[in-house]
Amino acid sequence: MDNCLSIGTPLATKPKLDVDLSGEPVDQSDYRSKIGSLMYLTSSRPDLVQAVCYYACYQARPTQKHLKEVKRIFKFLKGAINIGLWYPKDSGFELTAFLDADHAGCIDTRKSTSGGIQFIGDKLVS
Repeated sequence: MDNCLSIGTPLATKPKLDVDLSGEPVDQSDYRSKIGSLMYLTSSRPDLVQAVCYYACYQARPTQKHLKEVKRIFKFLKGAINIGLWYPKDSGFELTAFLDADHAGCIDTRKSTSGGIQFIGDKLVS
């Protein structure tokens, strides 16, 4: 991955992933290791949380298609290595929240996905 090109987003907008029962399986240990490393990183990189959690759902039987999408996160990180969160002590305390939902968006289960972000002042907190 050292020589890969960077990419602008950690999660592709289309097509959505599915279980891919006919795909070529990959090593579960390797896939889980990559997901675990990315989960550790999400504590300081909330921009990765949605993508990492989405791909973590496929740890039971990962295929080449799933591994390709996990590698997309690493390609994103290559171009966004210096991005991080900064919370100066003089920031304001006004709470602002944004929410979104994708009703029946999962191809496999037809379950809905929702998420939100909260700011204190102009600083992201959750």
